[in-house]
Amino acid sequence: MSRLRALLRKETRQMRRDPVLLRMMLIAPIMQLFLLGYAATNDVKNVPVALYDADRSTDSRLLAELIGHNHYFHLIATPDDPRALERLLLAGKAQLGVYIPHSFHRDRLRNATPTVGLYADGTDSNTAGVAVAYMLGLLGEQGLRWQLQQARAAGVGTSGVPQLLPEPRVWYNPELKSSHFMVPGVLGMILMTLALNTAALSIVREREGGTLEQLMVTPLLPRELILGKLLPLVVLSYVEMLLVLAVALGWFRVPLEGSVPLLLLMSLMFLVSALGQGLLVSAFARTQQEAQLTSFLLLTPSMLLSGFMFPIQNMPRVIQWLTYAIPFRYYLEIIRGVFLRGAGIEVLWPQTAALTGISLLLIALGVLSFRKHL
Repeated sequence: MSRLRALLRKETRQMRRDPVLLRMMLIAPIMQLFLLGYAATNDVKNVPVALYDADRSTDSRLLAELIGHNHYFHLIATPDDPRALERLLLAGKAQLGVYIPHSFHRDRLRNATPTVGLYADGTDSNTAGVAVAYMLGLLGEQGLRWQLQQARAAGVGTSGVPQLLPEPRVWYNPELKSSHFMVPGVLGMILMTLALNTAALSIVREREGGTLEQLMVTPLLPRELILGKLLPLVVLSYVEMLLVLAVALGWFRVPLEGSVPLLLLMSLMFLVSALGQGLLVSAFARTQQEAQLTSFLLLTPSMLLSGFMFPIQNMPRVIQWLTYAIPFRYYLEIIRGVFLRGAGIEVLWPQTAALTGISLLLIALGVLSFRKHL
């Protein structure tokens, strides 16, 4: 017992002298619990909806009000051009598009079957399926009210009055295959995990082994040392991306509808952001254990707050603002847009600009922190 007590005292003192490890083990999990406890939800609400009203009647305005005041939906746009519905769905700004034809009110009064076009972005198969079901329920309930009103006014049974007929169409992923939604996101997660961990551990391993100082006494400049460390990781990550891409296309049959050069260019910018985070981790971590723990603490929020598993619009407003600082959020929108919707730079330029800016900022901060430490 005396030997055991001596070892326990030694380990306790060693832990007390490592404040970075203590903060990561005690404070970070509590922060993650509060952050992810609100963000990790599969509830479908605040689904962005765009509505085109060609009828502009009291009935069509009533439908628009019902959709706008329902907590499951968020009416983001009521364009004057029906082609705007496709543009909003293609850009990922809307997940549902509602088209009310110009004959809607007239058909209802003439006991013809009033129809409503319903278009869903099937990129997120789970959200699309639930959102379409909610919208069909909402339209069906209002259609039943109109049917009962007309039946009472005419003194006939409800079977003599046509019911409202929504016509749903799912775009970009008509079969609602979950693999088409998840596989592109997994590709991005693999890239981020590989680049961040290898960048952090590569430099920390040199420092922990005492060879970093030996490299610095050589004629190598700090920027040359950083480039020499990071460029092989970029090549390795690109090879990994191509392998995963081949599996996604060949085995999982995920359609690649968009531009391959755009996908490769944005993957490079995303790798830059991950490598910048790895440099920041290496500036503060003294051991490989600290580097791995810090990388894990960065990867978990990136995975859960980026829209990879849970829709961002379901999260509280404060957490939604935090997601704008996560590079994976923008890369996820880009890669899913390129894969499934065939979106180009003319649609994805906001995500492209944000990802490029954050990537350059992270790599600059990583380089400056590395130089300052040296």
